[in-house]
Amino acid sequence: MLLEKVCSVVLSSARRPKILLFRHPLAGVQLVKGTIEKGEAPCRAALRELAEESGINTATIEDDLGCWDSGHQGQIWSFQLCQVIGPLPEQWSHQTLDDHGHLFEFFWASLDHLPYGDCHPVFRRALVFLCEVLDARGHLRGKHS
Repeated sequence: MLLEKVCSVVLSSARRPKILLFRHPLAGVQLVKGTIEKGEAPCRAALRELAEESGINTATIEDDLGCWDSGHQGQIWSFQLCQVIGPLPEQWSHQTLDDHGHLFEFFWASLDHLPYGDCHPVFRRALVFLCEVLDARGHLRGKHS
């Protein structure tokens, strides 16, 4: 199996952090995810995908959260925790230029009440894995605790 996908993970800076998700008009609730281009490092791919899918281009990589076998089409996903410089709104829409120009609806989701029922099964599994890793690495304690 080949590392070919990257997920850009963004957490709010609240005492009880929330995670940035979006509603795809055809495929339900998702994390920002995309293909790592040939010769591209996962951290660079994560920042590029975050800009392309959300319009956020003021981010840096805070932590490489590791890789995960998605069990979907033989894909291995790299999770990159991104730190965004400056405040973000509670919700917003972003028109993508790729992926047939869909309008993605971004929102913050409580890690205690993730919208699993609105997610494709692979994203449900990804969120479970991600919550375990974030907790184990101390990222769920909040930036201001």
